Amino acid sequence: MMRDTATMRERLSALDERSAEIFRRIVESYLESGEPVGSRSLSRLLPMSLSPASVRNVMSDLEDLGLIYAPHISAGRLPTQGGLRFFVDSFMQVSDLSPEDRASIDRQVRRSEPDRPVETLLTQASQMLSGMSRGAGLVITAKSDTMLKHVEFVRLAPNKALAVLVGAQDQVENRIIELPSGVTGSQLTEAANFLNAHLAGQTLGELRRQMEKVKETIRRELDTLSQDLVERGLAVWSGGTEGDNPTRLIVRGRANLLEGLDGAEDLDRLRMLFDDLEKKDSLIEILNLAETGPGVRIFIGSENKLFSLSGSSLIVAPYRDEENRIIGAVGVIGPTRLNYSRIVPMVDYTAQLMSRLAR
Repeated sequence: MMRDTATMRERLSALDERSAEIFRRIVESYLESGEPVGSRSLSRLLPMSLSPASVRNVMSDLEDLGLIYAPHISAGRLPTQGGLRFFVDSFMQVSDLSPEDRASIDRQVRRSEPDRPVETLLTQASQMLSGMSRGAGLVITAKSDTMLKHVEFVRLAPNKALAVLVGAQDQVENRIIELPSGVTGSQLTEAANFLNAHLAGQTLGELRRQMEKVKETIRRELDTLSQDLVERGLAVWSGGTEGDNPTRLIVRGRANLLEGLDGAEDLDRLRMLFDDLEKKDSLIEILNLAETGPGVRIFIGSENKLFSLSGSSLIVAPYRDEENRIIGAVGVIGPTRLNYSRIVPMVDYTAQLMSRLAR
């Protein structure tokens, strides 16, 4: 039965040092092997001399606190979800990322070419997190509102044009847009010239809001077809209609989550997890989780509704743009026995790196 973490901390503080040591050994053994540990094995691991019978008495107290449980009769003990949370909050030592891990991340996630697509960078980060954590690496990005310096329309067909968008950092994005009926080549040029004249130092979102305020001026400067074309271009680049979902998800290393599964029930839970991840609301939920606190956040099992049925853990951190706005999140999904102390600094450093590379 899960207990409130504060209550468990208060009650455990009333126990002696050996009780805390036995609890810590049970959790560390579980995180390493995933197997229950018994009193005989624990008595050999402890730095103090205790008989298996004395260890069993302490284990019984820990079980009463809701920190550990027996998966079956006569089995050893495993930490409960509440016990894992208590361990992470009170016992886990998070050290700095090792120089080797830092160098490995820098090597695998890099932007060697200025015009390399952002998608490539996101995939690199996801693959790296998967490989180093042995979980599934997760990267979410919300569509950034790029600072622009040039726009151009290229006709592809009577009713289609290629809209070429050049950002302040010389990144190029191409979109196909539908043309208003009857638009001419000169109107395409007129619309592009109008946008370029107003782009200086603005994002498309800012420009779109400005256009809303000066619609009467636009009508005077442009004819109806050119005005329609301008509005279509602005809508495409600044995220489309209100119902659109510009959030993207990249997950690498799903096969890692198959390791150690016991049977059909575990496979069903895993399928449920990835079904949830593919839903739009789940992407927004993960971004919200990353935003609700500073730095890295850890969610164990059912602590968040997204993973309540699959029983997975999530370690996640936001990354930001040059104005310190959250534009995405990086993280690791895995079983509850993730190596939290190693993965937390890894996710933290990757989020910092993504923030630098995204600018």
